[in-house]
Amino acid sequence: MERSVTELSQYRYDCCLEALEDAKLMFSSGRYKNSLNRSYYSIFYGIRAVNVLDGFDSSKHSGVIAHFNQQYVKTGIFPREASKIIKLASEKREEADYLDFFVASKEDAEPMIEKAEKFQKWIEQYLTDKKIID
Repeated sequence: MERSVTELSQYRYDCCLEALEDAKLMFSSGRYKNSLNRSYYSIFYGIRAVNVLDGFDSSKHSGVIAHFNQQYVKTGIFPREASKIIKLASEKREEADYLDFFVASKEDAEPMIEKAEKFQKWIEQYLTDKKIID
């Protein structure tokens, strides 16, 4: 069964919310590396929820992010701070996921959750304005 772009955007936004909740759960359990990962994915799923409204997707994270920055940040739809948050979240996730002996701290994870929450609110407002979510 074919799903609509609106349904896909909603689904991806729901994934954004779930990943943010997971980041908080991991943080509260002291699993800071996992918290960094989930904070990044919350942001990434939010980006994909917006990008799909253009009919855009990519198999590469860099393509998804580049499209969002070009179409939504550079044009002023989202603030420049959004691009900075994406970059930082991506760097932290890569450290947490790929660097041997990387030890994430509470001081690493807590601000990333706060940034992911801010990003999620921007996505929520955009999708609400577009009548994708209530």
